[in-house]
Amino acid sequence: MGGSIEIQNVSKLFRVYQGKSYSLKEKLLYWGKEKSEEFWALRDINLSIPEGVAIGLVGRNGSGKSTLLKLISKILYPTTGSITVKGKMSTLLELGAGFHPDFTGRENIYLNGSILGFTRKEIEEKLPSIVEFSELADFLDTPVRNYSSGMYMRLGFAIAIHVNPDILLIDEVLAVGDYAFQEKCVDAIMKLKHQGKTIVFVSHSGNQVKQLCEKAVWLDKGQIRMYGDADLVVQEYERRVE
Repeated sequence: MGGSIEIQNVSKLFRVYQGKSYSLKEKLLYWGKEKSEEFWALRDINLSIPEGVAIGLVGRNGSGKSTLLKLISKILYPTTGSITVKGKMSTLLELGAGFHPDFTGRENIYLNGSILGFTRKEIEEKLPSIVEFSELADFLDTPVRNYSSGMYMRLGFAIAIHVNPDILLIDEVLAVGDYAFQEKCVDAIMKLKHQGKTIVFVSHSGNQVKQLCEKAVWLDKGQIRMYGDADLVVQEYERRVE
């Protein structure tokens, strides 16, 4: 059984501060008086994602895709509106997010598993499968600060799909790493999809969105420009941005 996500009237405001105080004296003199501008990353987003649906988010850089995923995962909170999530969620949003750089790959598997509520015994049972999928057995006891971006992605993805989530959030990380492992990740996502998991997937690859998702949302300047069948949304998005 997959999880569901309800997004109601959600907007997210950021304040962009202009200028910089470099000295302690300047910081004290101008404390609380820094000039700032409002930037609405998202405006009035309404979206219902039923359980078991795979939905892709497409749009230019800065359109609000990553912000929306961070709101769903509660890394950020909306300025207005509400988001209701039902089900256990696993996320792969930024390379290295949730990893302690001084811990080894093995230690970070235990760390992430415990954060997600698994006992040490449960993590030990999943460990061989996580290591096998990541193909990082030779580097498992190396501090992850020495990992390449591709190795970060391998370990993060392997953990994310092995914690049996109801909802999986993925933000563009499949663009990192070699083609063979990307295909392996796509196969794993398809398997979760067939198990009835809910998937929210951000990608600049229209082909991947069409392959993995039955629905898609086109975000433009923080607003929903189009929502519907993934093939149609991707086709219209790519036609308009060419």
